[in-house]
Amino acid sequence: MTRALLLTGALLGATVTLAQTAPTASLTPAQEARALAIEKNLRCPLCDTGESIADSRSTISGKMRDSVREQVAAGKGDTDIYVYFSQRYGNFVLLDPPKSGRNLLLWGAPLAALAVGGGVLWAFLRRSRPAATLPDEPLNDAGGFDPYLAQVQRDTRRGGDS
Repeated sequence: MTRALLLTGALLGATVTLAQTAPTASLTPAQEARALAIEKNLRCPLCDTGESIADSRSTISGKMRDSVREQVAAGKGDTDIYVYFSQRYGNFVLLDPPKSGRNLLLWGAPLAALAVGGGVLWAFLRRSRPAATLPDEPLNDAGGFDPYLAQVQRDTRRGGDS
């Protein structure tokens, strides 16, 4: 009797387990690689770390992976799959968002900030450096040292005898 109960319990447990796992679409190796590439470019909408659905273990990521595989098996193109997810979750879900519209500002802002910063640095360095001016007198003019220079020249001509 206990064997029959154990066998019945095991069969019920196996049935419940099999009922919970959704059948995944069987994909060719090329489709599998394509699905994985798409999964790596989609962000988990619940993960704070920006993790792709290929790496995430959350329930929503599992459902998204299944959806990607179903769409790949149905023959949809990569762009169609990305559009499907971006319509459903917004552009946030795309790890490589399109470079147009408001996203163009996100792509161009760092370059613009770098250019403005370089311009400000150039202007600051140019302003802080004193302007090069030519002296009023020639550099080799001894000026007020003429008597001393004449004495040194006399002393050196005579051989230093004083």
